[in-house]
Amino acid sequence: MKRKDLLKHLRRQGCELLREGRGHSVWVNPANEQQAAIPRHREINDYTARGICRQLGVSEC
Repeated sequence: MKRKDLLKHLRRQGCELLREGRGHSVWVNPANEQQAAIPRHREINDYTARGICRQLGVSEC
């Protein structure tokens, strides 16, 4: 899955960018205060994308 598609999905679910790290971006779901680190790669493995969605408590992409 493309990183930009994952980020678009997270924004639609109400998640927000918390901070930028060196190799990851940290996103937070304000509804439940859960956080997840998203790697800065153009392609993100589908299993990793599903795990990120689960960590944030949103529907899977």
